[in-house]
Amino acid sequence: MPARARVAEASLAPRVQGTVRIVGAGLLGASIGHALTARGVDVALDDSSPAQLRLAIDYGAGRRALDDDEPVLVVVAVPPDVTADVIERELKLHPLAVVTDVASVKLEPLRALRARGVDLTHYIGSHPLAGRERGGAISARADIFIGRPWVVCRDEETPSADLALVEALALELGATPIEMTPEDHDRSVALVSHVPQLMASLLAGRFVDAPEGSLRLAGQGVRDTTRIAASAPELWVQILGANAQPVVDVLDRLADDLNAVADALRAPDAPGARRAVADTIRRGNDGVERLPGKHGQNRRFEQVVVMVDDTPGQLGRLFGELGELAVNVEDLRLEHSPGAQFGLAEISVVPSAVRRAVDGLESRGWKIASTTND
Repeated sequence: MPARARVAEASLAPRVQGTVRIVGAGLLGASIGHALTARGVDVALDDSSPAQLRLAIDYGAGRRALDDDEPVLVVVAVPPDVTADVIERELKLHPLAVVTDVASVKLEPLRALRARGVDLTHYIGSHPLAGRERGGAISARADIFIGRPWVVCRDEETPSADLALVEALALELGATPIEMTPEDHDRSVALVSHVPQLMASLLAGRFVDAPEGSLRLAGQGVRDTTRIAASAPELWVQILGANAQPVVDVLDRLADDLNAVADALRAPDAPGARRAVADTIRRGNDGVERLPGKHGQNRRFEQVVVMVDDTPGQLGRLFGELGELAVNVEDLRLEHSPGAQFGLAEISVVPSAVRRAVDGLESRGWKIASTTND
């Protein structure tokens, strides 16, 4: 084989070499299995539910684990209330393997394991910031980790080779490894994941008794705000219970903010009331600006909103003509118009491409509803 061909073949080899054992064949476990299997990695699946295990195997997430497997890496992907128990068991069953978990809370299982005196030399907690509203093996997808952060919680006793293996897993799945302490991780996810879940659920809960006519007015904004409210209550009871104090800290500050806005709106003509409301909205503007954009960049985009007929092939034609105009679509959001046979495609592009996109699309017969420059 020529040297160039050998280099190309080596570059295609998986970063994780050897058997990977995955305990828990739900959404995250099966998704990891799908991604690794597609890269040629031997994936051995185990789950306390025989039905869940068979379903994950049938969908191609891996094979059934065997008693004589010798994994190099064990990934624990089970509910938070049993995470510590399973980690302890796997460390004893596979003393030569590196054991990681993907639970969304890191400090609680670590404290439990330390209290039991478990040798944690070959354990590294981790957490991919990825998921879907629907759970189970049937919802698993190999691509949910691509471009997502994957937190890795090492300590002073972690062997460098073990750390490299867990980071290789994240990279293999297209994620971005980020080292954090368990304490920093739990405070961070309280703010960007756990409290947003509660806020979405609280707002969506107001819809239960709302008049049908009110809900018919719902647009994309409220759908975006409440999308994650469809999550499983059983799982979130465990997550929130395991990370209660950091979540409470954020909720207390939010409660103060809500009370301040409510007080201002009780007397909107009072001196300073309008400023208080405006400052609240402006602070939200500033916060959104801090969120990483595409590929983790802080680069900002402009939006072009195009009216699209609700007929087959229209989105394909739109993208094709944008390509002809040399306009790269950085992001896309679709909003369907209730009772009308068209939708709105909100396309994000770099600012320098806005005029080219608008002029080019209009010349091809597309109707531009608005741009962020309007």
